[in-house]
Parts: sequence; C-alpha cells; structure tokens
Amino acid sequence: MTLVCYQPSVPGAWQGRNDGNDPDLLRWHQLIQPADISRGPLPAVPAGKKGIAFLGFSCDEGVRRNGGRTGAAAGPEALRKACSSFPVHFEGHVLADAGNIVCEGPQLEMAQEALSATVSHILQAGYLPVVLGGGHEVAFGHERGISRHYKDEVVGVINFDAHFDLREPGVEGASSGTGFWQIAQERKKAGQPFHYLALGIQQNSNTPRLFHTAAELGADYLPASLFQQKYHDQLVGAIRSFIQRNDRIYLTTCLDVFAAPYAPGVSATAYNGLVPDALFLDCFRTVLRTGKLAGADFAELNPSLDHDNRTAKLAASLVFETVMNYFLRQGD
Repeated sequence: MTLVCYQPSVPGAWQGRNDGNDPDLLRWHQLIQPADISRGPLPAVPAGKKGIAFLGFSCDEGVRRNGGRTGAAAGPEALRKACSSFPVHFEGHVLADAGNIVCEGPQLEMAQEALSATVSHILQAGYLPVVLGGGHEVAFGHERGISRHYKDEVVGVINFDAHFDLREPGVEGASSGTGFWQIAQERKKAGQPFHYLALGIQQNSNTPRLFHTAAELGADYLPASLFQQKYHDQLVGAIRSFIQRNDRIYLTTCLDVFAAPYAPGVSATAYNGLVPDALFLDCFRTVLRTGKLAGADFAELNPSLDHDNRTAKLAASLVFETVMNYFLRQGD
C-alpha cells in the first residue's frame, strides 16, 4: 500500500512494566503487533477473533489554523506510552499498531486524505480503527475513511466535545473547528443524511451562529449542563435513540470536553467541563456496546500542556474501555 504522510510505528513506542511472559501476566506492550502497512497489508485476524489497529494522527496544523495552542502532534506518542502497561484481559484477540499519519508543515488536507485511505485499509483488513490524535482535524479524515468503506450504510457521528466544530473553512482552509461542517457538506453532495450527535456542548464555547448552523444541519446535541445523575435516563435514552437511526457509528472524543482538572493538556481547557465519572462512563459505554462501532478516536491531547500526564491517563483509560468493550462484547 503506497501512502503519503505515512510513517511506521517507531521502535520503543510501546514500553512499560514487565511482570513476566505468562499469559496472565502480559501487558499491552508485550502483545502489540507493529505493522508497516506501506510494505504490506495488516496480518489476518485469526478466525473467530477480533482485531483493533491503532493509528496515530500526528497533526496540529488544524489547531494552529483555528487559533489554538499547538502541541497535539505529539499526542499519539504520549497516548501509546500511557496505554503500554495496561494488563491483557482478553485472549486471542489482536492489537496491532499501524503506525502514524504525519502532517508535514501546512499539508493538512494531504494528511487528512492519507488518514482516510489508511482507515479504509484497516477496515478492509477486518480491524476496528482506533485513531490516536492529534488535533480534532482528525475527525474529517477518519469519518471519510469509514464512510468510504461503509458506502451503502448510514454512518452516524457521535462527538463528545465542548464545541460543535461546525465552522465553515476560513482563508487558510479547513481547521480543527470545521470537521463536522465538512462531513455535512460531503453528505449533502452524496445525497445522504447527516446524522450528528454532539455531547457536552458548552454555551460559553460556541457562538449563536454555531447553534444556528447546528439547527440548520439538523444536528442533535446534549449540553454539558445535562450531565448530572438526575438526567441519567434522559442522556442514555437520547444516545440509544440516535444509535438506532444509524447502521454504523463513528465515535470521536475531544478531550477538551472534560473539566480542566482532569484534562489540562488540551488547547482549550474548560473549568466546567464534564467529569469522567460513572455517569459519563455509562454514556460512553452505551456507544461502545451497540455492536455498530465503526471507528473511534481521541483528539486534542497536548503533552506540552499536560500536568502529571493527567490528560494522557484519562485518554488512555477511554482507549482501554474501547478495547475491552469491543473485544469482549458478545453477539457481534
């Protein structure tokens, strides 16, 4: 597979605690299978098993264009390190590392197209793509790859985010704030519905025009203020209702949806963001357990702004949830 902007996973990307090589002592870094997909396809997943392929998106050009604080290009490396020592609570399933899509300078559009092609390749090989960002410009390329693969199915987008990211591209083009507007335009051109659910939206982080754009495009959203235990059934019910309308789900989590003490390492911190508690996890797991998940990513991790690796550890815990629910869910 010939790819621009592609780099295989670097040696030593996965390192962590080693308690031994017995099956009940293994950790992710001992199990991960690096793959250079520029030299050949991903190895086949064993019959009756499942595979997840991690893919880094080393890019924050979209954040720069959006006027944010850059540094998220280093996010994939930090997230791999934070995941390395997780224990292996599954047997026979495959964790692969498909390398990185790297944005060189201002070549954001080229990197997004490379991401799209690589995601399609991962899906074609039978793996679930889990993309490690990178700025939230990851959304357009990732979703595009999913939609190209599932071209005859309705793909719904679920975005945990403080922001709609429905801006129209500016003078420099696309940015980390335009991804879902771009997806909506592609849907319109293809004569397909645009199904978008944003969870955790902050009124103080979105202009009236963005709320108007969301209404015009038929987007659904649940504000951050609704994430209280007394609204549990309403939240979960709305998520389940949205999922039922779609054949496949693309799940993206912008880490700036969380309150600053839990996620300081992002471009735009939120003092009153979501708390990653049992309520949030119920909502997150509701998406993971549908059997419709077509891809997941984690965006805006900026290690240069992170304190005590809090944001990386939070993102890693969500990666762990994604892996465990995908591998161990029955009935797929």
